[in-house]
Amino acid sequence: MARTSACADSSGSRYFQPQTLMKYLHRLRLAAAAALAIGFASLASAAGPAAASPASPAAAASPSVVLVHGAFADGSDWAKVIPLLQAKGVNVVSVQNPLTSLEDDVAAAKRAIDAQPGKVVLVGHSWGGAVITEAGDDDKVASLVYVAAFAPEAGQSAGELGKDYPPPPGFAHIAADASGFLRLTPEGMRRHFAQDLPPATTAVMTATQGPIQAKAFEQKVSVAAWKTRPSWYVLTSADHMIPPAQQRDMAKRIGAHVTTLDTSHVPQQVQPAKVAAVILDAVRQSK
Repeated sequence: MARTSACADSSGSRYFQPQTLMKYLHRLRLAAAAALAIGFASLASAAGPAAASPASPAAAASPSVVLVHGAFADGSDWAKVIPLLQAKGVNVVSVQNPLTSLEDDVAAAKRAIDAQPGKVVLVGHSWGGAVITEAGDDDKVASLVYVAAFAPEAGQSAGELGKDYPPPPGFAHIAADASGFLRLTPEGMRRHFAQDLPPATTAVMTATQGPIQAKAFEQKVSVAAWKTRPSWYVLTSADHMIPPAQQRDMAKRIGAHVTTLDTSHVPQQVQPAKVAAVILDAVRQSK
């Protein structure tokens, strides 16, 4: 390296003359620039040709799953299914239905659908089946999954669907408040809604349930999305809330792929892996 000229002041401190200092700083800048250029070249070489043409995220993305809970529940009803879907790399959203009307619940589902980056597999449990039947009429919705759920025809209400079947035993344990909202009693939850879950679990479900406005069951869907989309149906053979025979007939009418599970009305809590498998099948076939 070239020598630099330095002087000392009266205190003995060394300092560079201005001209010499400028030349020295210029050399440092040149050296730093060269080192930076070499570093970038090394990174580019290590990255290889694949880094120049990354795959399009949109092309590789799977459909998202939007979960719609039913009456006497909330979004946590899917808590055992969600991690199983996420473990497979699926983006999942669980809607919190207001349960104030069919229109309000459909609006909540549509907001969740609109927020997804691509196609959607729309899943509904129980009352949520009526919601997805209407909300599923959306270009982003690729397929529908009904889990022990109502599947009405256009112009039909969820309440009409049971008129040709004996009243299920769980209905005797539904209580209405002064505002017309319906709740399931502790006995109804324990013995009829989720009779195959531990009492400690059903006690929490009773405390956290979402009451539903009774008039919602009388409100008619304006469109049946299952007519234009492939559908799956999880039928529960030990159900005390929607008779298995009614579920079987609804599944047949909509032309669904049917999986029968020997559970209560909440298979997503009793056999979450099998419910997740049905949803994942819909995801795979909806790409």
